Amino acid sequence: MSMTYVIAGFAVGVLVGMTGVGGGSLMTPLLTLLFGVSPSVAVGTDLAFASITKGAGTITHRFNGNVKWPIVGRLCLGALPAAVVAAIGLRYFGGLDAGMGQVIRYSIAISVMLTVIALLFRSKLLAWINAHPERQLQGRSLSAVTIISGAVLGVLVTVSSIGAGAIGATLLVFLYPRLTPSEVAGTDIAYAVPLTAIAALGHWWLGSINWMLLLTLLVGSLPGITLGAMLSRAVPERFLRVLLATTLTGVAAKLVL
Repeated sequence: MSMTYVIAGFAVGVLVGMTGVGGGSLMTPLLTLLFGVSPSVAVGTDLAFASITKGAGTITHRFNGNVKWPIVGRLCLGALPAAVVAAIGLRYFGGLDAGMGQVIRYSIAISVMLTVIALLFRSKLLAWINAHPERQLQGRSLSAVTIISGAVLGVLVTVSSIGAGAIGATLLVFLYPRLTPSEVAGTDIAYAVPLTAIAALGHWWLGSINWMLLLTLLVGSLPGITLGAMLSRAVPERFLRVLLATTLTGVAAKLVL
């Protein structure tokens, strides 16, 4: 068991526990850039990692009444079939060859930058929505857009392992602005569990999960998430979001260049 991977899992776990986002956005580029793991294996391993850690988070949010299951159902209705199709597409187009690895690498970079945008402008987006209530979707239109959003996230998460956290939460804020922050977090985590699990199964089918690497990451991340949740009360959220956004911007630039 590599202590370096344990430390990396712990560090990412602390940051995720403090901010609530950034797991895939940090872990996948970290595995690719720092440890030299191939992009496809990094994505597959991170998806399995996310399904386990988010599963634990869902249990807590469920007991606290923070999960809005009708919204979870709509998101999954779009996300789960899209994840299956994306996994089949990776298989058909060569998910493990060098060319597809480069595509995944650029997909990771794009997803990271989308996460940065979501982090930096989430509060402004919420303020704009609250100032223009007449533009909020309702009824069938809201349900349809939620399903479509789930499908987009399903493809994005399966290809890059990134997007279920900050991007998913931002979409929830945009579509359901009356949700409390805890309900956004709980609902976002709950829909991400089956999505990342199915995406991880797809990558297992592709042979792109390193099980020993997964184990070492979990050994570090589980106590890290617990510690991060405790530290989050003492560190200003704005500082954490700026720190995370700055780090991710550097990661995206490194991936492209």
